[in-house]
Amino acid sequence: MKTILVTGANGYIASLVRAYQKDNFNWICMTRKDADLTNPEDVKKFVASQDFDICFHTAANATTAFCNEHPDLVHKINVESTQAIIDCCKEKGAKLIFCSTEQAFNGKENCGPFKEDEPLSAVTVYGQNKIECEELIQKQLDDAIILRFTWMMGLSYPGIKASPSIIKNVMNALINHTPTLFTVNEKRGMTYAKHLATQFDKITELEPGIYHVASKNTMTTYESAKYVAKALGASDELIEEIILPNNERYQDRFRDYRLDSEKLESLGIHFATFEEDVNEILMDFGWKKS
Repeated sequence: MKTILVTGANGYIASLVRAYQKDNFNWICMTRKDADLTNPEDVKKFVASQDFDICFHTAANATTAFCNEHPDLVHKINVESTQAIIDCCKEKGAKLIFCSTEQAFNGKENCGPFKEDEPLSAVTVYGQNKIECEELIQKQLDDAIILRFTWMMGLSYPGIKASPSIIKNVMNALINHTPTLFTVNEKRGMTYAKHLATQFDKITELEPGIYHVASKNTMTTYESAKYVAKALGASDELIEEIILPNNERYQDRFRDYRLDSEKLESLGIHFATFEEDVNEILMDFGWKKS
């Protein structure tokens, strides 16, 4: 049985993958208590001391505003600590599975969905950090898998805290009866993270390369929010009152950074549509009957 060192082990993706793959791998968890990502030497010391076959590197600061405001600090977290992990994987002959992002395409003038070989362009520090990491990995490692994620959805349950998602945002708006804006001038992928977790064992066996993890979505974020609200049973009148269009955000340039996952599909790793994912999440967590 292979051993996986997972960074950011308490995060949503890492926790969910470990929960579904607990019997398929031995797991070594790296959290903030083990290594400070703002100190790449601290990261290198910890990772070098472990014995593993695969490093699943999920740890990062992905908060767009924080990254834009603190570029030097997040470069240490997102890029320099990744370089430390690259060094360790190279020394150990271990495979690296790196979590990248759709944000690597948020500066594109053309529309998605984008395939893996599409040239990258990012206007945010976080997206730029991930592009730099991808370049470092591809230059230095022969055995590495880069997974570019869309917005990964899910709901929390004991032991696993889900990241913010459009489902949670819509639920909060409806439950608290708080009118909430959702972006009109944007299309992005949204994917049920469970489908990554259940197929992660297959992902570890992939040939080195870049792969897009994405369900299909044809709707804008505003249209997606209305779909979620309808799936939750909200009336048309309530949706009209609570789920509001944000026409100002990105009015200078429509953002479309959806990802094309046909490469993984061709290899037997399947994702669904946004609508199918929403309904599966709501059924899994008891918010909707079949």
